[in-house]
Amino acid sequence: MATPLALRVVEAEARVYRRVWKGSVVTSFLNPVLYLLAMGVGLGSLVDRNLPDGVAGVGYLAFLAPGLLAATAMQTGAAEGAWKVMAGFKWRKTYQAVLATPVTIEALVLGVLTWAGVRVLMVTMVFAAVVVVFGVTSPVGALAAVLPAMLVGLATAAPVAGFTIRVDHDAGLTNLFRFGIVPMFLFSGTFFPVSQLPELLRPVAFAVPLFHGVEMARWAALGLAPAVSPVASVAYLLAWTVGGTWWAIRGFRRRLWR
Repeated sequence: MATPLALRVVEAEARVYRRVWKGSVVTSFLNPVLYLLAMGVGLGSLVDRNLPDGVAGVGYLAFLAPGLLAATAMQTGAAEGAWKVMAGFKWRKTYQAVLATPVTIEALVLGVLTWAGVRVLMVTMVFAAVVVVFGVTSPVGALAAVLPAMLVGLATAAPVAGFTIRVDHDAGLTNLFRFGIVPMFLFSGTFFPVSQLPELLRPVAFAVPLFHGVEMARWAALGLAPAVSPVASVAYLLAWTVGGTWWAIRGFRRRLWR
């Protein structure tokens, strides 16, 4: 029964989202445009001028765009697992109201994470369209890059939701982003190859979900050989998603059944 009830949670989230979707779509469109213009075209022109062979054999804009696609999915998943969950159990207390219905803890968590996946899909599809407009890859390549980005978003949203349900104040989320999400965004191969990191830090980069998403997104969009087997990367991201979901369910049960 968890799946049909989880879809009820998704339906409720969609009804709320209908009121704000226009502003969300505008933001989802402007962010990739600004990033690709500033970093891909602006900074990229300087990089390409000094590296005639490009980065990993392609121009900097082409190198950057799939990585940013995956990184945007990670940020979206983190936001859904952090602020949305905090609002649900603390600020708006909608989760307590939901649990007064036949919806179970498991269905609530699955619904929350399914909606997070929907949001990641929305954002990455818009980003993929912008990538095509910039001439980085074909529409097929851009759509193929959305798939690993989706996995990254879910692999981030699930453990972040598990973390959020265990903290009492939003200061914990601020620290999570400051010391977790932002460093992962900067040092997981999005802006430069992980091989450029100090040798001691490379295993840390290899361990975070975003690295695997970035590698697979570049492989899907540009055909660049990934540092890790795509099968291994998919399995790794699924493990983060499943493990994070289990952890979130345990946390929701402890928090909301007090």
